[in-house]
Amino acid sequence: VQLQASGGGLVQAGGSLRLSCAVSERTFSFNAMGWFRQAPGKEREFVAIWNAGTKYYAGSVTGRFTISRDNAENRLYLQMNNLKPEDTAVYYCAANRNRIASGSARSARAYSYWGQGTQVTVSS
Repeated sequence: VQLQASGGGLVQAGGSLRLSCAVSERTFSFNAMGWFRQAPGKEREFVAIWNAGTKYYAGSVTGRFTISRDNAENRLYLQMNNLKPEDTAVYYCAANRNRIASGSARSARAYSYWGQGTQVTVSS
C-alpha cells in the first residue's frame, strides 16, 4: 500500500490549504484514515481522523479543518482554513484496514500505512 501526500506549502496566517493523499488501493478497504502532523522537536500528533464513518478532530483544529475522503478517486483530503503559525508542521496521512478502537484511534501507533509527509508553513 502506498500513500502519497501533497498540497502543502507556505501560506500567511488566515489563509487556506487543501492537503490530498492519494492511495494506491481502494480507499473503501480502509476503515480508518487520518491526518497527523509533526513539528520540529515535537512528537507526531493527531489532527483529524475518519474511523468507521465517524470523524474526530483535535481541539486545536476543530472548526477550521475538515477531513473528507473520495472513494471514487481513492483520495483522502484535509481542508485547512484560517491557518495559524502553530499549524506549521509536516503533515502525514495514515490508513488502517480495520476500524480502530475509539480509545486508540488518535494514536499514530494504531495505523499501519503512512504517506511520506508534506510540509505546511504558516507565516505570521
